[in-house]
Amino acid sequence: MIKTLIFDMDGVLIDSEEAITLAAQEALSCWGINAKFEDFKQFTGMGENKFLGGVAALYGAEYTLDMKDKTYEIYVSTAKDRVKVYPWSKEILNGLKERGIKIALASAADYTKVECNLQCIGVNPDIFSAIVTGSDVKHKKPHPDIFLTAAKIAGFNPDETLVVEDALSGTKAAKAAGMHCLALTTSFTENSLKEAGADFVSPDLYGIFELIERCNKK
Repeated sequence: MIKTLIFDMDGVLIDSEEAITLAAQEALSCWGINAKFEDFKQFTGMGENKFLGGVAALYGAEYTLDMKDKTYEIYVSTAKDRVKVYPWSKEILNGLKERGIKIALASAADYTKVECNLQCIGVNPDIFSAIVTGSDVKHKKPHPDIFLTAAKIAGFNPDETLVVEDALSGTKAAKAAGMHCLALTTSFTENSLKEAGADFVSPDLYGIFELIERCNKK
């Protein structure tokens, strides 16, 4: 039975990988770190502290929060041109609201980035019963804390909640939280997502209503 949903943000509702990576590259260059685009891939979905700190460590540099602040400054100022909103995002979110299905948002990013992304999509934050970000939990994905926190705030039963993810770490976190998981192949392969524990895998969100209906008939 699926009664509620928790959405990840990046790779699910928007494609910000290029936008945040370019911003991170430009920000780290201020500290003399000439990072390569591909350096960031292994830290995808783990929150900006790890995303930036992991790469900084590769170059023998100590990570500071100033690096994140600079990255977000660049990200927000360039989001309009760089962030790609998936064509299904606004339609699906509004469709769930119209059907009375409660949803929450759980993103490893900080609220500054989440707020910017929601503006890009064109939806009001109030559409979500809860918004939990990376700065709200101590243990990041693949730990289940962010999803469990979102469920607690929103009043969701984990057994009846479907998490929509795209990253391996997020998929593992969803399953560790005791929730169902739909993983989109926007960032990783179908096989790798299934190996991470995804219950369902899809290239997009267009079949979400049929999936919920099918699960609830069992």
